[in-house]
Amino acid sequence: MRKAIVLISGFGSAAVIAGALYFSADLNPAEASVDQSDLQVIANGKDLYNQFCASCHGEDLKGQANWKVTKADGRLPAPPHDKDGHTWHHSDEVLFKYTKGGGASLGLKDFKTGMPPFKSMMNDTEIWSTLAYIKSRWPDKHRARQAVATEQAK
Repeated sequence: MRKAIVLISGFGSAAVIAGALYFSADLNPAEASVDQSDLQVIANGKDLYNQFCASCHGEDLKGQANWKVTKADGRLPAPPHDKDGHTWHHSDEVLFKYTKGGGASLGLKDFKTGMPPFKSMMNDTEIWSTLAYIKSRWPDKHRARQAVATEQAK
C-alpha cells in the first residue's frame, strides 16, 4: 500500500511538472527554428516586420521619437531596432520571448511597455524570421556582440 501511495504521488508530481513545462514552453524557444542567414527567411521576415512591427518601430527600424523618454502613461515609446537602439544587446531567447509574449512576458517589476504579445498573430517560425530580418540590418560588430549575448545566455 505504501509503495502505491509513493508511486501515485510520484506520478502526480510528474504531471504537475510536465504541465508547467508545457505551459511555459509556449514562450521559451530552445533554438532559432530558421536559418537566420537564409535570404528567403530574411525576405519573409521583412514582410512580417512591415506588417506587424513597422507601425510602431518604423519601416526604417528607427523607432519612435524620444524613445528613451517615458510618456505620461509611464511607458517608453517603441525603440529603434537598428544599430542605434538596444535590441542587439539582448540574447535571441529574450528577443523571441519578448516578441511572442509581449513586454509583460519578461516579468520585470515596474517595467511598463506597450509591446503586445504576437503569439496569436505570428507562429514561432515567423517570429524567428522577423528577428532574422532585424538582425540582418545591423552592422557586423553589432551582430557579433548580439551573438555573444546569445551564447552567454545559454
